[in-house]
Formats: sequence, C-alpha cells, structure tokens
Amino acid sequence: MTKHSRFERDRRATETERVKEIERAWLASVPPAVLSAFSSAVQASREREPVARVDMAPGTAPRPPRPGHEPKPPKDDATSRRRRY
Repeated sequence: MTKHSRFERDRRATETERVKEIERAWLASVPPAVLSAFSSAVQASREREPVARVDMAPGTAPRPPRPGHEPKPPKDDATSRRRRY
C-alpha cells in the first residue's frame, strides 16, 4: 500500500469534493425526464453482471512479440555439421 503525503491526501479530497459539486450542478441542469431516463439506465448498468471475458484461441500467445523480436525457429538437425550415429 502506498503512503501519500498530507498535501496529496488533501488535494485528492478537494478534487473529489469539486467533482461531486460539478456532478450535482450538472444533474440540476438536466431536464427531469432526461434525468429519470439517465438514472434508470445507470441503475440498470450497475445491476448487470460483468461481461464474461472472451478467451483467445487455444495456443495463441497473449501478446505478440515486438517487431524484430520474434522467436527463433527451431534448429533443423539435417543441416547441422555434427551428426549422431
């Protein structure tokens, strides 16, 4: 857990209060019909289950390598100089 200075905590608290004040002002400026539709949409979205994660195809790497950093191809035994008998 990160410790924050008193100044940082006070700044974040001030920002939070300012955001709430702006939100209250915005909600007061919206017409009542639009506000009720918005509120019901927000409530419905909060009640929904989270979207299930879509798995990738089997064998697919989670992140492709950066260009120029692709894995080396496997060595071909037929081209090696040393042979096993």
